[in-house]
Order: sequence, then structure tokens, then C-alpha cells
Amino acid sequence: MLSSINIFSNQKGEINKFLSSYYNTNLDIEDNLKWQKTYKNPIEMADLIGVFVENSDQYNINVWVCLDSDVYIHVSNKNADKLIRYIYQRYPS
Repeated sequence: MLSSINIFSNQKGEINKFLSSYYNTNLDIEDNLKWQKTYKNPIEMADLIGVFVENSDQYNINVWVCLDSDVYIHVSNKNADKLIRYIYQRYPS
């Protein structure tokens, strides 16, 4: 099963602003209020989770992670560290 990270916003341009900063390029997703990326290796999403939490006060977005079919975990300042640790423990390289 592929894991995914899902970003939602109620404000147009917020996802584009966050992801453009993360990828250090201008992405053309100005009007989108949702964005999803799937991963074969869930460890690859740990960096994006960390960057989101460190900058969550700058963007009006919500991030959800799906590691198992139809089970979504809301990423917050309170659970991000434990979530990243869990990902590394569950999917050792």
C-alpha cells in the first residue's frame, strides 16, 4: 500500500505558498484547496511533516497523513514528533 500526505486549506494560494517554499520553486497550484502526494517509502514524507510543523504559524493549511488504508492522522504541533518517530520505527530503511 502507498502512503500519502494530504494538505488542505480554505484559503486559495496557501498550499501553493507553502509547497513553493518547501520545494524552493514556484508551483502552479494557486487555486487548489487540496493537494496529495503518495509515497512508496513513507519515510520520505517525514521532512515535509517537520517543515510544516516548524512553519505552521505562517500558513493556513491542514496536513493529514495516511499510512494505512482509510486511516488518516491529522498532523499537529503536539503529535508531529511522535508521528515522525513512528514512521521511522515502522518503516526502517
